[in-house]
Amino acid sequence: MSNAAKDRVRLWLRLLKVVRGLEQDLRDILRREHNTTLPRFDVMSALSRHPEGLKMSQLSGVLRVSNGNVTGIADRLSEEGLVERIAVPGDRRAMLLRLTPEGSAQFARQAQAHEAWINEKLRGISAEDARAMADRLQAFAAQTEEKEHSNAQ
Repeated sequence: MSNAAKDRVRLWLRLLKVVRGLEQDLRDILRREHNTTLPRFDVMSALSRHPEGLKMSQLSGVLRVSNGNVTGIADRLSEEGLVERIAVPGDRRAMLLRLTPEGSAQFARQAQAHEAWINEKLRGISAEDARAMADRLQAFAAQTEEKEHSNAQ
């Protein structure tokens, strides 16, 4: 294996370690402080970015998970009055999911706590370095998606 390949494997392993550790801490904090789960937080986050609502298939696409994964979460959020289902005119089978005012308020509290927690965890990284790292990762993700798209055709 070349030095470049070893460096890339080392980078991959460090990225995994950091992300898995942060994710586990986030799961614990969401459960302990907000009585919620990361998948519920992710669904509410996606819906908060689409106040007009999303069809279940759109929500699954945004989250990159199967409809089955989202359905159970959406059902529970709906039962709790945090998400409403709205019929799509002209499509009897489709439903839009949208945060209720209570859901929006609850998510706003969770998002504020999430931002503060992430800010604290990553406080050793300057704003400039954070932007540069995020830009590099975004460029890498776009390049990877472009390759996958061209291979699929």
